[in-house]
Amino acid sequence: MSTWPPPSPGDIVWCHFPFLPETSPGPKPRPALVLGVREQEDGVAVKVAYGTTQRTTTLRSGEFLIAKAMHPVAFKQAGLAFDTKFDLNKVLDLPWSEQFFKVPPSLNQAYGQTPKLGSLHASMSHALFAAYGAARK
Repeated sequence: MSTWPPPSPGDIVWCHFPFLPETSPGPKPRPALVLGVREQEDGVAVKVAYGTTQRTTTLRSGEFLIAKAMHPVAFKQAGLAFDTKFDLNKVLDLPWSEQFFKVPPSLNQAYGQTPKLGSLHASMSHALFAAYGAARK
């Protein structure tokens, strides 16, 4: 359980994404893209896609990139510090809890003490849907 308000689809959050196939929180927090939010009896479950700042010059099927130089408005709205790619092949349902989500170290004044970094800009929707389609094949 969390005291934070639940995120919305399209939010980018600070997440201890598990090292798959493990299901325990990963050691290093990273950006994750919220794809869905579901109320459950024991709290809120959040469907998130893995984000990484590593190897952003190489995109594989099912991935899309938000880069500062290529997408300056989208990059700013996302609240990212570095170019980040999201992998729609790595998607998990996680409990919206302090076990998996943290307040980022560089606090964004717009969102206060929550894990939210920012949100996906509408200009990135084509890239998101293309990656989603490729990941589902």
